[in-house]
Amino acid sequence: MVNYMLMITADLDSITNLQPQGGCDDASFTYLFKLKCGRCGEVSQRETCLSLNETVPLPSGKGTANLVQKCKFCGRDGTVVMVPGKGKPLMIESSEKGEYTPVMIFDCRGYEPEGFVFTGEWKAESIAGTKFEGIDLSGDEYSEYDEKGECPVMISNLRSQFVVVK
Repeated sequence: MVNYMLMITADLDSITNLQPQGGCDDASFTYLFKLKCGRCGEVSQRETCLSLNETVPLPSGKGTANLVQKCKFCGRDGTVVMVPGKGKPLMIESSEKGEYTPVMIFDCRGYEPEGFVFTGEWKAESIAGTKFEGIDLSGDEYSEYDEKGECPVMISNLRSQFVVVK
């Protein structure tokens, strides 16, 4: 078993924080990324969707996982279990330093995650305190005008990585 922490960063202009709509542990938020087989190295052609509120029974019958999948190339079974509680919003201070912020841990057996896709709804807050919800980052950036703060706000240069954690 290997735990992979999804880490994100972005350029935040007049935005103080960024996170999934319901917070990092939102059960309905969908994480989308490809899987690489730990045995043969084959990478899935399509992205896989995972959310905390969707579980399936393990083939052994003992417990559940957020994903149970067989590699289409070598036939090896693999599982992914999401581990909530370690994620936090991307803050402007981290963004300005180019630092990555943890969002979610994935306990992977037989697979490695790669290529996170920024989908779903996100939320952010401006430096003036205006809350922006339902942000769509699938276009790789977001821009709006904050009337309260009388300034443009922007989220751009989205980046992610999976880091092995203990």
